[in-house]
Amino acid sequence: MPHDASGDAIRATLARYCQYLDDGRFDDWTALFAEDCEFRVMGLHLVGRDALRGFIEPAQSEEMRGRHLISEPLIEVDGNRATVTTDYAFVGRDLAVQSSGRYHDVLACGDDGEWRFLEREIVFVGDQPADRSDRG
Repeated sequence: MPHDASGDAIRATLARYCQYLDDGRFDDWTALFAEDCEFRVMGLHLVGRDALRGFIEPAQSEEMRGRHLISEPLIEVDGNRATVTTDYAFVGRDLAVQSSGRYHDVLACGDDGEWRFLEREIVFVGDQPADRSDRG
């Protein structure tokens, strides 16, 4: 099986997402997203890095942080874009699983060779992803 450099780079982006968030590195975390990104979670639909940055720090105060654990992602690369689904669990400081579900992502590889999130939707166990079939 040939080595998949795109897959490795995408996996690294997914790992950075978790580690930066868990460590409170919000500027680094926000830089993982495209300028015009879309982010959906808990009924919120945020557009753009500025909206994302304004949301994340209050939502991830130090006492709320734990560890985001992710499964092996399913990655489909088409040129400089990729669709990715990854199961996750969030473990709080009390070591209890506080949330689990699936990330539904679209990433793009920029001119700098970095893969960034164009879209991320977080779907909790028992919920369904948004119907985006009208997006062509």
